[in-house]
Amino acid sequence: MRFKTTDAFTGESVRKPGLDSSIATIERTTTPKTMPPASQLVFGHTFTDHMLTIPWNSEKGWGKPEIKPYQPLSLDPSSTVFHYAFSLFEGLKAYKSEDGTVRMFRPDMNMARMNKSAARIALPTFDGEELIELIKKLVMLDEKWIPSEKGYSLYLRPTMIGTQEALGVGPSSDALLFVICSPVGPYYASGFKPVQLYATTEFVRAAPGGTGGYKLGANYAPGIVPQAEAAKRGYSQNLWLLGPEHELTEVGTMNLFVAFRKPDGTVELVTPPLKDIVLPGVTRDSTLALAREHASGKTRIPGLPDKLEVSERKLVMQDLVDAEKNGTLVEVFGTGTAAVVSAVDKIGYEGRDIEIPCGPPGQGMGDIAKAVLDRMSAIQQGEIEHPWAVVANDAKL
Repeated sequence: MRFKTTDAFTGESVRKPGLDSSIATIERTTTPKTMPPASQLVFGHTFTDHMLTIPWNSEKGWGKPEIKPYQPLSLDPSSTVFHYAFSLFEGLKAYKSEDGTVRMFRPDMNMARMNKSAARIALPTFDGEELIELIKKLVMLDEKWIPSEKGYSLYLRPTMIGTQEALGVGPSSDALLFVICSPVGPYYASGFKPVQLYATTEFVRAAPGGTGGYKLGANYAPGIVPQAEAAKRGYSQNLWLLGPEHELTEVGTMNLFVAFRKPDGTVELVTPPLKDIVLPGVTRDSTLALAREHASGKTRIPGLPDKLEVSERKLVMQDLVDAEKNGTLVEVFGTGTAAVVSAVDKIGYEGRDIEIPCGPPGQGMGDIAKAVLDRMSAIQQGEIEHPWAVVANDAKL
């Protein structure tokens, strides 16, 4: 497989090897690890026996994909990833149903976003279908690491870094795409617990024209100090605001949803527009799609309001302040790969807390968040047949 690209200096069209899953080599580990009991899994702390690596060079194109035993990477200290943050990543999950079928949830969305991120920081793009086939091989090789218990999964972390061995700000002549896997349990192992947000006016996550809409490593480290500041104030996460109107963008590392009740009884489910500030989350997109299908009557989802309106529009903090005051604030929740949904019961803003309904006692989330979680989990686990669940069992090892 070859693809066309343009020489950065001459502008001429040239052909270089593209990503090709058919030439992948597989080296099986001779020292398999023992998976800890599912109940002892901590998110992102346990890794499987194998990994996938694919080198890239600006002159040679994509190299041979290798699935091999999990091991440290060997990088020169001058590698561009260390000095100029040439780093991007994705996060998706594979699930195993009772009959042994392994499904990945919407991997095409992750591939598209990964290519978008790569293009933004001058790293190479690739054929997403080919990478999905390679990830299938890796997942099935490490199939024993996918917990079969309900709510458990195999977290997949595709990553790309710049590896050029030279200092100087410019496109990286070399890159490495790799994928590692980690078995994980339910995000809320002891039951769903709402989170408390601090609407920060001191820090900004992203700004127009910046990189907030891309999944880059450089977007995450700067959020650690604001997170610690929120924790000192007794809050779980930051609610990121933008501009003098205190426009709502994201919650922690998740996308944000707010539900309001309108005068005629209709419930409006709102999420901030993407622009180039909000990350286009896969779970965000899935939530919108499910809610819109329900609202249109195409696929009614138990638990969602009979009269539902779905909007992507600007939200400011005054909207929440007013809705709490007049009793029209229905619920607030975040969406993301790790937790799927995360309910919010309190937002600290300008010296006081906005109290948010959070469903019946013991549920730990509002009815809309619960309905979205139940339907999405059923698709991921194969309890409902859906094109979003991509079967991996057909991988050729």
